[in-house]
Amino acid sequence: MSEDVVALLKENVIQGRKTKDDEGVDEGMSGKPGVLELTQLALEGNIPLEAIITQGLTAGMQVVGEKFSTKEYFIPDMLASAEAVGAAMDILKPHLEASNVETKGRFAIATVQGDIHDIGKSIVAILLKGAGYQVDDLGTDVPTEKIIKVVKEDKPDYLGLSALLTTTMVVMGEVIEALKDNGLRDKVKVLIGGAAVSNEYAQEIGADAYCVDGFHAISVLDSFQEAKA
Repeated sequence: MSEDVVALLKENVIQGRKTKDDEGVDEGMSGKPGVLELTQLALEGNIPLEAIITQGLTAGMQVVGEKFSTKEYFIPDMLASAEAVGAAMDILKPHLEASNVETKGRFAIATVQGDIHDIGKSIVAILLKGAGYQVDDLGTDVPTEKIIKVVKEDKPDYLGLSALLTTTMVVMGEVIEALKDNGLRDKVKVLIGGAAVSNEYAQEIGADAYCVDGFHAISVLDSFQEAKA
């Protein structure tokens, strides 16, 4: 029974069905339990939280990532799945905290000052939640001073900076310099992303990594985890 619920959870993530009212990629699924209902069923069935997340939510998003990379899925398809996973993680959060299940790390993410683009950053935040990271989404147009304050006070393991515009990507370098000035640069790994930036730019400003999208960010973070092990 538990295997059936987890398998259905994975399939509904792939279908991008948050609730029973959603249609999904394939036809004829409306009315059947979606990701939220199945997550609740899994909890009621005492299925381990790790199995719900890794075998259901994360495994489903891995398939979505593969379909997105082969252009079988497009941004709206990926968004639907990512939003379903994000909503499921909100349901699981109090249970995770109560059971003291360790997260993979704390991740603060922001679109830098002067830039109000939100979609890419939000997708990354949702995907990271589904992958087991504790995510603090600071929003858009975030002043460098606020980012420094968050790193100093909340001590995230990772900092994600997003910029869509060539005029605002320079702020990423300013954030890294401010981290250095405040003695914080070696306390947090900095990942950058967005249409305006590149791997070369990451190296130029001294970021730890450039990420093409949320799926790439997860693989980069996994490599950091392996390096620590």
